[in-house]
Amino acid sequence: MPNPRGEAKGKGGGADGLLERLRSICMALPDVTERLSHSAPTWFVRGKTTFVTLWEGGHHDHDFPHLWCAAPPGVQEELVETEPQRYFRPPYVGGRGWLGLRLDVDVDWDEIAGICKEAYRTVAPKRLVAQLDESTGA
Repeated sequence: MPNPRGEAKGKGGGADGLLERLRSICMALPDVTERLSHSAPTWFVRGKTTFVTLWEGGHHDHDFPHLWCAAPPGVQEELVETEPQRYFRPPYVGGRGWLGLRLDVDVDWDEIAGICKEAYRTVAPKRLVAQLDESTGA
């Protein structure tokens, strides 16, 4: 069923749409690469440091499409507490403050772009963050 943005509800435009939109967001950031990690599309800074992973078909007990994103200190706790229907503590990386973001709800792609940029800022070297700021006028 389409939502007001014309996307398939809960799919963010379908599985292919999720990957393509995330790829567009993440690959626009400085010195980012993409490859599979644990069978999931994952984006890395300088080919080494993960900042976003897409689980299109779900992972473990989370049987819905979602992202795992690096997050600044305290953000995971705040968002999971205030919006548990959208955010969760992911397995493995949740103990390091990473954020789980459901993609089977009404998806706001501007918000996801902001979350991905914040994930990048959390792990990227200062020089690359400065390069991002220069390119976006931040």
